[in-house]
Amino acid sequence: MSRVLALDIGTVRVGAAISDPSRIIAQGLDVWNAENDEWLKNFDDAIKKYSPGVIVVGLPVRTDGKKSEAAERICELVETLKSKYPELEFFTQDERFTTVIAQRMLIEADVSRRGRKKKVDKVAAVIILESWLEANKNSPL
Repeated sequence: MSRVLALDIGTVRVGAAISDPSRIIAQGLDVWNAENDEWLKNFDDAIKKYSPGVIVVGLPVRTDGKKSEAAERICELVETLKSKYPELEFFTQDERFTTVIAQRMLIEADVSRRGRKKKVDKVAAVIILESWLEANKNSPL
């Protein structure tokens, strides 16, 4: 079984998380600068370093379940990544409320406001990855 790499892609930052090879544990990886698509080099480096077989990208769905403009942008980005990395499987995962949950977790952990800003996207990526791993734990993917 290969690792799974999860991304929480925003307009300013991209949070990344990686699973262990047995896909049981999700660990925060990093927060990358999203401006000017700078994060794509970090993404490429993570693929080389961790050799994931699956990439899970958080999909910002509205609370009513419909796709937002941001979700459309993410879907287009996923299609671009699929063509660049045809050897990898790509999935999207509903990311509703992941940032709110991540913020609450960091507040409960007594992380300062400044510290939360630096970590929230990575924690959100972990939540996205954990959700995907749980939903696919019996899947042969």
